[in-house]
Amino acid sequence: MNVAEFLDPGAWMETMVGPRYVRLRKRIEEGIATGIFPAQGPLPPEREVASLTGLSRVTVRKAIHELVGKGIVVQRQGAGSFVTGAETGRRVEQSLSRLTSFTEDMARRGLESRATWLERGVFVPSPQEVVALALSSGDSVARLARLRMAGNRPMAIERASLPLDILPDPQSVDRSLYEVLERSGNHPVRALQKISAINLGEEEAELLGLKPQDAGLKIERTSYLQNGRVVEYTRSTYRGDAYDFVAELQLATK
Repeated sequence: MNVAEFLDPGAWMETMVGPRYVRLRKRIEEGIATGIFPAQGPLPPEREVASLTGLSRVTVRKAIHELVGKGIVVQRQGAGSFVTGAETGRRVEQSLSRLTSFTEDMARRGLESRATWLERGVFVPSPQEVVALALSSGDSVARLARLRMAGNRPMAIERASLPLDILPDPQSVDRSLYEVLERSGNHPVRALQKISAINLGEEEAELLGLKPQDAGLKIERTSYLQNGRVVEYTRSTYRGDAYDFVAELQLATK
């Protein structure tokens, strides 16, 4: 993906919250995190960013000023704005109000998602999977485990379990599990999700490119069909330095 495609407002403006300069600042941070704007490299001139995004020069300047204040970007007189070497700490904002797959979520941000398969097949279910998926004695379970990447950056370890009649062939999942479920008429419509702060173990830390005991986020999600049946039970481990989870709340009326 080139810079023009990445900054196209149709790919990200409506999926972020806050004033426009804040949304632009977050978008540039995502670009730094995923290598669109490499460390030590220049950002496009303000005039070019304004043209690509349709924003005013004043809005662009405010976004760049915030990046400078956070130490992410440095301005050099007569040369322009440059990314510092601290791109690995940039974060992605993830909404808690939408049920989407990792692939869909990265695509909305204009980011290329990749996956390394850790496990994919049919297995005897664990007691936890039997309870979560309401399986009967003798049932098998389809299990998918992947290291999820945005660009070249490992972002999360995702382990999904599904009843075998919902996903009879785990090998049919290439990129997006939800695309496969959509085609079979089994796309979930709602989910319950629990997020916990954890310290990464050795195996998780190695996969995510971090150190043991670094901060992580453990997310358990149970997804349901329209008729209320459990369709998916997923346990994910996200790197703690990569995500801000955001929920829009409304004041309860009396």
